[in-house]
Amino acid sequence: MHIEPGVVDGAKLALSYATAAAAGGLTLKMSWDTIREDGGATALAMRSVITTLLVFTFFEVFPHHAVGVSEVHLILGSTLYLMFGAGPAAIGLALGLLIQGVLFAPFDLPQYGMNVTTLLVPLYAMSLIAKRIIPAATAYKDVSYKQALALSTSYQGGIVMWVGFWALYGHGFGVENLSQIAAFGGAYMLVVIVEPLADLGVLAIAKNWHKLDGTPIVSNRVYGHAA
Repeated sequence: MHIEPGVVDGAKLALSYATAAAAGGLTLKMSWDTIREDGGATALAMRSVITTLLVFTFFEVFPHHAVGVSEVHLILGSTLYLMFGAGPAAIGLALGLLIQGVLFAPFDLPQYGMNVTTLLVPLYAMSLIAKRIIPAATAYKDVSYKQALALSTSYQGGIVMWVGFWALYGHGFGVENLSQIAAFGGAYMLVVIVEPLADLGVLAIAKNWHKLDGTPIVSNRVYGHAA
């Protein structure tokens, strides 16, 4: 979902700074919720280190291809959320993306505000959806494919919507721009097929690896512990 250089530039970049600041505010809220309800500050710090390393791997090591106005990545946002919670997932997405840009893709740094907004706002929306569709008594290790698919669809759909917004904001409603947006959206939604399977696979490992139960490494909800 890296916005290609030149899609938005010049004075229009100011909007991305504002949306990134708003996304930062959402990250603070999700992080505070983790501290208050899901293990405390130590758990937030430990999980954030893990998620940052994972996100860096997702962006830099996993296959990714430029399609239309952006790149298609396997971000596994719903997997990060289910395993580590919203706060650590948000911090990991923001820092992993930043580290990848600083070390390997400095040409992406001007687009960082857009990219971090595109990752974090859908994550927050997905966290709200998760609270509605997954009963409080259900451990995340026991979520169904239908529930995982709903989370993945909401997250990936949010990313596609934001990428489309940035492309339209930068280059307008020309036929070529619209076709590139459509190409990206079509390619990206294929991720929706893969991500729920990844969610269930990772959760199945956690389900059978009881040593993680009760540790600050994973979210309390993985094993169904109340906040």
